[in-house]
Amino acid sequence: MTDLGTATASHAAPMDASGTRDRASIRRTNLGAVLELLRDNGPRSRAQIAADTGLPKPTVTSLVAELVGLDLVREGPAQREGAVGRPGTLVHLDGGGLCGVGVEISTSYVHVLALALDGSQVHAHRVPLAVRDEGPDAVLDLTARHVADCLASLEREGWRPVGLTLAVPGVVDSASATVTFAPGIGWRDVPVADALRARLQRAGTGTLPPIALDNDAKLAALAEYARVRGSGVRDMLSLTGERGIGAGIVNDGRLLRGADGFAGEVGHMPLDPARDPCVCGRHGCWETMVGLDAILRLAARGSDPLHDPDVALEDRLADLRHRAEAGDPRTLEALDRVAHDLGLGLALLADVLNPRLIVLGGYFTYIGDLFLDRLRAMLRTRVMAPRAGGCEVRLSALGFAAAAHGGAHLALDAVYLRPVP
Repeated sequence: MTDLGTATASHAAPMDASGTRDRASIRRTNLGAVLELLRDNGPRSRAQIAADTGLPKPTVTSLVAELVGLDLVREGPAQREGAVGRPGTLVHLDGGGLCGVGVEISTSYVHVLALALDGSQVHAHRVPLAVRDEGPDAVLDLTARHVADCLASLEREGWRPVGLTLAVPGVVDSASATVTFAPGIGWRDVPVADALRARLQRAGTGTLPPIALDNDAKLAALAEYARVRGSGVRDMLSLTGERGIGAGIVNDGRLLRGADGFAGEVGHMPLDPARDPCVCGRHGCWETMVGLDAILRLAARGSDPLHDPDVALEDRLADLRHRAEAGDPRTLEALDRVAHDLGLGLALLADVLNPRLIVLGGYFTYIGDLFLDRLRAMLRTRVMAPRAGGCEVRLSALGFAAAAHGGAHLALDAVYLRPVP
């Protein structure tokens, strides 16, 4: 599993000088703990920081001064914390021009974005692309061009990327940054990070940040979990809704990866072996029943504009929504079929995982409200635990950008793990 502060890493509890670590390591850990607190809970006074971390007030004062000197936090307006006494000056997360870059290579697009330390977006660009048809070399050529444009833009605007994380829809070997098997895009044993780095270097791109690779659904889960931090949710399922269906599973605040990194490949659960063939070679996998291709195929014939890859996906989904709201019989039947099959799979996962929250991302973000009540009702009736085990189902606010957001969050973890250069 991977610990989640909000994204991927969780600092150990602060330690005093009697601990086994050296003083520099203890101080670095405490600096990171203060940064994480501000990230997760918003601006605090020094007194609040001391109370929340358990650190002595003089230590907090020293840590905040060091973080201000590093341009990682700034002091803001004062806030009165009680009926008496002097108001406390609030400490805000700043960032000093640091950012993280997330890049998603999906089945139908390449998305590049950058987030500042406080999570605000400072760059974003997405280009439609039939990734499976193009092949790895062409896709990586295009990705390198857009990453180079992003890095150049960030440099012009005074931003310094601390890392770049690539998201792909498949099984990855994170240690070698290699796509091991990605049936949705037809890639096997592709050393993505090395290939991207080589292209950027040949293009004359300046100093490159560290490049990492992870699964798209797991990175989407990091981004979704970051949005619910502090709410008490510790067990969550984040479901991608693209051509493929994948899941990021958060268990007790930690990202579940499994023994060999395969955890979350829920799209290939064979729920109805008599149904359509899947890219993985089997029949009736869940993603053939509820993935993006399934809803479009059920809703319209092949010549319909809903299948036109040159039309932005959001525009096609808006068209699909308009047809449903206008009462088009085929569209309504398609939504009914997908809602039923989606509910079956979600109920199964809820029985196995007992999540407090299920977040539906990807294309579900755009049309999922049309059948969200039905999904909730199916979970209440099909999940064994009373009241569906307390599970809530909601739609993502990130849509198709979730994996890239998660990649940027993962890249920014370097700042929290090592605030001092």
